[in-house]
This record gives sequence, structure tokens and C-alpha cells, in this order.
Amino acid sequence: MSPIKPIYASFRSIGAYAPEKILSNADLEKMVDTTDEWILKRTGIKERHIAAADEYTSDMAAKACELAIERSGIAKNKIDLVLCATVTPDYFNMPSTACIISDKIGIRNVQAFDISAACSGFVYLLSIAKAFIESGMKQNVLIVGAEKFSSIVDYTDRSTCILFGDGAGAAIISATSNKEEGFIDLHASADGSYADLLITPAPGAIHPASQHVIDTGLNFVQMKGNEIFKLAVKTLTNDVKEILAKNEINPEDIPHFIPHQANYRIIKAVGDALKMKDEQVVLTVGKYGNTSAASIPMAINDIWESGRLQTGELMLLDTFGGGLTWASALLPFAGQAINK
Repeated sequence: MSPIKPIYASFRSIGAYAPEKILSNADLEKMVDTTDEWILKRTGIKERHIAAADEYTSDMAAKACELAIERSGIAKNKIDLVLCATVTPDYFNMPSTACIISDKIGIRNVQAFDISAACSGFVYLLSIAKAFIESGMKQNVLIVGAEKFSSIVDYTDRSTCILFGDGAGAAIISATSNKEEGFIDLHASADGSYADLLITPAPGAIHPASQHVIDTGLNFVQMKGNEIFKLAVKTLTNDVKEILAKNEINPEDIPHFIPHQANYRIIKAVGDALKMKDEQVVLTVGKYGNTSAASIPMAINDIWESGRLQTGELMLLDTFGGGLTWASALLPFAGQAINK
């Protein structure tokens, strides 16, 4: 009897979608007490994309998914799991947005569900896809991080409305027997004792939908920015150092460091702590803002479409979000590159 070959999860393709409408810093100057200069200095954000009133999380996700599927070369009938990470689902808890996405792109009779891990959602999905594939349960997993964050932002609150944008990013994760194509390592963790630092209080079991919820703005995202900033820099830096040390990889050997695109100052602080060169660090926060679970796949898509991401090149993903949650991943890009 021949030995059973080990199965590895591989990152086969990427796709993304950003809505047509752009909300610039100049636009925000007319809405709240802020300035373009202040926003740029504090966050590095110049503009963000905002979904149309009749454009939902599932619509943006479906467009990103169609691209990822097309670029993978894998037929839709070969996809056996659909996963969506979002904190802005189409509906309150059910049906899941993953089910709606599956229907919109013509994938039926396949397991589909959502997860809620805020900005860490996409890397959390990678860990789930890896487990399903390496256990032999699934062969081709479609994952998507998608957010209509504008639906939970209070545009009279200058501390949050300047930060967030809408969008979606998707990927196909497939089984392979080639270890060189497989994920190298992945860390994911959480600490609920910091839950109040980044929270959407309602609707939910604690604050069911009511007139009081609307009147007091409990349906909008709330954030303690200074506390989040300090924890994010410390946690992201430590997590990256740990995953690199464990796998005996030096920071200078990472061609693509792709952190969650929340705030340029956080990204800069983490990159400096790791002694990363500017050309190693992927930056898209300036044109998309913080798109939560869509942030990292949208950034991967940017470097793929620009021809910067080549087949076999190593990606280091690092993210931090509400929960609090955080995660990091080391994996090669195993898909087809654009030659430019």
C-alpha cells in the first residue's frame, strides 16, 4: 500500500470590489468638524469608497467572489464551502450573508456560513479553510471578507466616520499535495475582556431593536481610539515577531507584509518595530480607509493587479480587530500572477 500523501491548504486566487462612490476628506469637511490635513496626519486616509443605498454587503461580496473564482480556474461546481467574514451582514443574524452570496453567484447545495471577527475576519477564515482542507473534509473553499461599514457609522461622529469604508475581498483556498504551495503557519487569538473598546452595542440580546436604540445611537459603531491604537501596535508587533521566530524567517525575507489597513500610524509603528523597508509594506489605507474584514484581501488584490505579487512569493498577513481579535499568517501565493 502506497503512503497517504499529506494535504495542504493553498492560496489560489484573489478578487476584490470597491463601490463606485468615493467619500473624500474634502467631503467630510462639509459634514463634521474636521480637515483634510488633520485626517491625513492622524490616519493616512485620503478617501474611502461608500456603497450605494441599494448596494448591500452580499452584492459587493458576490462581485469579489466572481473575480476570485474566474482567476482561480476552478469551476463553481468544484467549490464545496463558502465562508463570509462580516460585521455588517445583510440581515440581523439570519439568513447568513454567505447563504445570500452563494445564491447570487449560483453556488447551491453547498455548506455556507458567516463568522464575526471584525477586522481579523479574513485571516480567521483562512484558519477555518485550512482546517477543513487539511482534515480532508473540503477541497475548494471560497472565502470572502465584506463590509458595508457605512451602514453602522454615525456621520456626525468625527472620531469614527473618517475611518471606515465599504468593500469586499475574496479568495479561493484549495487542497494541494505540494508542500511548497501550502500555508506555512497561522496564528489566531482573542481577548474578550477588551470587548468594549470597539463595539456596536445594538441591536442584540442586550439592547433589542427599539426606539431607544435609534434615539441614543446604539446601532452605530463605537470606538475608544487611543486604547485601541496602543493595544494594536503592541499586539500586532508581538504576534508577527512570534510567528516569524517560530518559523525561523527573518523580517527582511518577507517580500509582502500585508497588515490590516486601519491607520497609517499603526502600520508605520509596526513596520518600524520589525525593521521592515517601505517596499515590503503594502499600503492601501489611503484610498480605501478601514474596510474591516475586507481590508487584507483588498490589499492583496491591489498588489496582484499591479503585478507586484508573483507566484510563490511569501505573504505575511497581520490583523487586529474588535473582540478583541488578532491573527497572523505566513503563506505563499499559489495562484497565477500577472506579468507586467
